[in-house]
Amino acid sequence: GMAKIINDANVGVRANARSTGASVYNCRAVGSGELQMGVTQNNIAFYAYHGTGVEAFRDKPVRNLRGLTMLYPEVIQILARKDAGIRTIADMKGKRIYVGDIGSGTEQDVLNIFGGYGLTFADLKTAVRGNAGNAVDLLRDGRIDAMFYTVGIGASAITEAAQTVDMDLVQIPPDRIAELHAKFPFYTAITVPANTYPKIGHEVSTITTQAMMIVEEKLAEDVVYEFMDTIFGKHLQQFYNDVQNPNLKKYFKVETALDGMPIPVHPGAIRFFREKGVTVADELVPKG
Repeated sequence: GMAKIINDANVGVRANARSTGASVYNCRAVGSGELQMGVTQNNIAFYAYHGTGVEAFRDKPVRNLRGLTMLYPEVIQILARKDAGIRTIADMKGKRIYVGDIGSGTEQDVLNIFGGYGLTFADLKTAVRGNAGNAVDLLRDGRIDAMFYTVGIGASAITEAAQTVDMDLVQIPPDRIAELHAKFPFYTAITVPANTYPKIGHEVSTITTQAMMIVEEKLAEDVVYEFMDTIFGKHLQQFYNDVQNPNLKKYFKVETALDGMPIPVHPGAIRFFREKGVTVADELVPKG
């Protein structure tokens, strides 16, 4: 994957393919210098940098994080059993809803989305916790009515669930998305195409977060530039071929690699993007 391409390219960056499922962990590890580089979701990067949102970073900002590039969408998909009578987010009142693990990015996403509808977890019959994989089983068994699942479009877990349970995806309408984006710039609109999943024959409007790469601000500009130019310039085709993620090939383009960027970008990456003719917005240029 990415680590192999970097190490083979010999640009002086140690890459470690740690599969930490945890965006929170990676933001902390890059901030503390334990890792030089990491992958995280852009909502978590925003919370880490600003010291808001999830418990892990509240009033503990990680100001030395810098962005490199966005990678691919991690879409907030809202699964509801058809027999639960949930057509909109507002219909979740009084229902049993999986809202993500305590302290997770998903939990914070649900709170942010609920805020637009004047709902809190107290309005639910039950706010169910635990991991998303188990929640799919609960949905299948009729022990919850709906769940929030942040995952790539076409995820096999959702495909399997849709084969065995009569379910639908709940929309977030465009006007609500605009309100959310104004408050939380890391959310962008995305459409789940019709027939992505069995028996869901209509397209679904929702929001997405994105996987992104982060780096520690002290990493030398030349090193970061070399890294960017190696992976996303000279070896882009190899990158697409080697990284086992279908969404990367489908969604990653250098031209749009700063869309949804929630934190200032490292100067080495800025140099790379400008050379490629990509505009870097003023607010993404680190101050000082």
